Amino acid sequence: MSVNVLFAASEARWSEYEGPMRDALAAVGVEAHIATDMAPGDVDYIVYAPNSDLQDFTPYTRAKAVLNLWAGVEAIVGNPTLHLPLARMVDPALTQGMVEWVTGHILRLHLGMDAHINAAPGTWKPKAPPLAFDTRVTVLGLGELGAACATALSQLGFDVAGWSRSPKEISGVTCLSGPDGLDEALQRADYCVLLLPSTSATENTLNARTLALMPKGARILNPGRGPLIDDDALLAALDTGQIDHATLDTFRIEPLPADHPFWTHPKVTVTPHVASETRAAYSSKTIAENIRRGEAGRPFLYLVDRQAGY
Repeated sequence: MSVNVLFAASEARWSEYEGPMRDALAAVGVEAHIATDMAPGDVDYIVYAPNSDLQDFTPYTRAKAVLNLWAGVEAIVGNPTLHLPLARMVDPALTQGMVEWVTGHILRLHLGMDAHINAAPGTWKPKAPPLAFDTRVTVLGLGELGAACATALSQLGFDVAGWSRSPKEISGVTCLSGPDGLDEALQRADYCVLLLPSTSATENTLNARTLALMPKGARILNPGRGPLIDDDALLAALDTGQIDHATLDTFRIEPLPADHPFWTHPKVTVTPHVASETRAAYSSKTIAENIRRGEAGRPFLYLVDRQAGY
């Protein structure tokens, strides 16, 4: 029997996903009808992007799950009409992309690459960069992406700590948790990588108080979510030199408005939300596996804790 899969995302996403999704479902032995429009009462699964026009899930009485195309679920998790299981996106390409962005930008700052790339002709000021062994990195958020980045940085030789709300254990990483653990994690952060989910509990994790805890001249990377940082507090800390540099990939408003001071601040690097992207060839396999599991009566993977918000 064929299952009906509603693809509730943009037209551009549909053209990207149609072929890979059909191939991925066929590969796991699921016969499926996939479309961007079908009667709500006929839908078995909803593949969903939170910027979709679909906002009322009430009519989808037959559906078994909503399968998110993105890692972040903050735009859907609070929808009062959603009473179906909600699965976030986890796939190896998403994780690999984040690891590459985080390690790349930390190494760029750590090695002082900008000074060499932008040096005037004839400039010759040899100075060896610090070693990773002597540099402390803190990763805030030890979910799938945070744990992978913390592990990769540890394997490069950095002294890595990670913080999460609940206790975690990761080989080679000093794991901290709870409110006191957050302060401790920031106090030893020469570099701070933000990979927390966006919830009411994590908003403004970096604020005037917590930024002041960090070593003077610390660097910040935010490929997580824009609301994790109090923008005004960060700008003030950059201006005083408390924070030496911020590399930001996510923002409260996207695209980042052209008149936002981040664009022109000499100590800020802006990247256009490219740290990690779902790629159809990989994420389609995660979706197909969850549909296969649903049809086999097995538990879904990567279910969201609705109370925690992620």
